[in-house]
Amino acid sequence: MGDRQAKDALYDAFGEVAKALASGRRAELVDVLAQGERHVEELADEIGQSVANTSFHLRALATAGLVTTRREGTRIYYRLASDRVAELWAALRDVAAAHHEHLDDLAAAYLGDRSRLEQVGREELAERIRSGDVVVVDVRPAAEFVAGHIAGARSIPVDELAANLRSLPADVEVVAYCRGPYCVFADDAVRLLRRRGRRARRLVDGFPEWRRAALPVEAGVPSPP
Repeated sequence: MGDRQAKDALYDAFGEVAKALASGRRAELVDVLAQGERHVEELADEIGQSVANTSFHLRALATAGLVTTRREGTRIYYRLASDRVAELWAALRDVAAAHHEHLDDLAAAYLGDRSRLEQVGREELAERIRSGDVVVVDVRPAAEFVAGHIAGARSIPVDELAANLRSLPADVEVVAYCRGPYCVFADDAVRLLRRRGRRARRLVDGFPEWRRAALPVEAGVPSPP
């Protein structure tokens, strides 16, 4: 039978993992890394922090065993230690959505009014991709598309969408997707497309959820729009 000291040490170790996520910036880093491997400078730009602050947060995640690194030349690349880390982040997010008193208000303040943004579920989208009657657009940064994307999707980062509208057929519905249910890129893409008279919806969540559902994915460099 284990003693109290050993049990305390065990549960303190569990607490260390939870503590590593007890920062909005570190949670955001996990959200970005759920899309694929990135180097420190890219991550700093994504979360609006200095490279020094970003490195500090990444070290905290690495100490808890949530991320791993590799070096390529002078750059250090980070990735999630396993798919279970992405699952942990998704579970934390879902629990917060279900039980945090103000989360809906906070999400609405960031995402805006979604009442007019139609969504499509993963299974419906997978069926429509198979039938070939939809254009799927990945509006995340190109580096995330290269790391992994929905099979058959086109890469058009959201800040390049307006300039590339003519590359999308006018008579086919467009479904945009990005990082997950709290990612604003797909919302912005759908609003832009609808203002330009296109039929458009957003995927109900994002690429990590699609991949976890074992739906078809690919990786590699995108073709020009």
